[in-house]
Amino acid sequence: MPLADLPGSTTDPDAAVVRVLSYNIRSMRDDRKALARVIRACAPDVVCVQEAPRFFRWRKAAAWLARETGLVYTTGGATAAGPMILTSLRAHVEHAEDTLLPRVPGLHRRGFATAVLRFGGGHRDTGTRESGEGAPERAEGVRLGVVSCHLSLAEAERYEQAGLLLDHLAALDVPYAIAAGDINDRPDGLAFRRIAGKLRDGWATEPWGSEATSNPKDPHQRIDAVFASEGVEIIGCGVPAGLPGVTDADLLAATDHFPVLAALRLPRVAAV
Repeated sequence: MPLADLPGSTTDPDAAVVRVLSYNIRSMRDDRKALARVIRACAPDVVCVQEAPRFFRWRKAAAWLARETGLVYTTGGATAAGPMILTSLRAHVEHAEDTLLPRVPGLHRRGFATAVLRFGGGHRDTGTRESGEGAPERAEGVRLGVVSCHLSLAEAERYEQAGLLLDHLAALDVPYAIAAGDINDRPDGLAFRRIAGKLRDGWATEPWGSEATSNPKDPHQRIDAVFASEGVEIIGCGVPAGLPGVTDADLLAATDHFPVLAALRLPRVAAV
């Protein structure tokens, strides 16, 4: 039986529904066309990528992926040591930055790709609009902070990076925030539990689809996740296996992780 889809993207007077996809794409070394088909079928507003291309002509590869999926490159890639963020035209990008984490000798350098996005109020507006009396009026929309991450394989470093991730997210000073990525840890692991102690684990809160994300040929563990701050309503979160347009063949061919798709409802907050 096909998997029932999550709610589509909407922007209403009282809230916005945003679809977020987290996906380790293994530097696009596998079937790129299958990868693009999976992402398109998930219809995301935000894609938190891990293991984006980082070396020769990486920007060209990122541009290809954005073009083939109908999205826009926002930030990350080589400049964040692998994490990257793509967004739909629904998202107005207020701020984007890449952060490299402290290097541990002998281990792979890690980083965060970060964006502050606004949904509603227009994608390319300046943040103001004319009121009926002709005076400028703030067009806030709904603001969401997003961090794409890929934590260390080493337990001690991974636990430290989990703390840095929480600090980084808190410093964005936004009403709503999410962290999504390859945690390289299971839900009972120290780093995973450190993040879940401050943020809500999407699958644990509202499971949808399948759970295991690694690896597609033998799915037996959940090491990829979407976490959300308080106030974000998690409508559903999980691996979109069985979603119309997402075939088993494409999931197996695209990369060595399953993606995680979440639908999030972001209530509008009164301007301060």
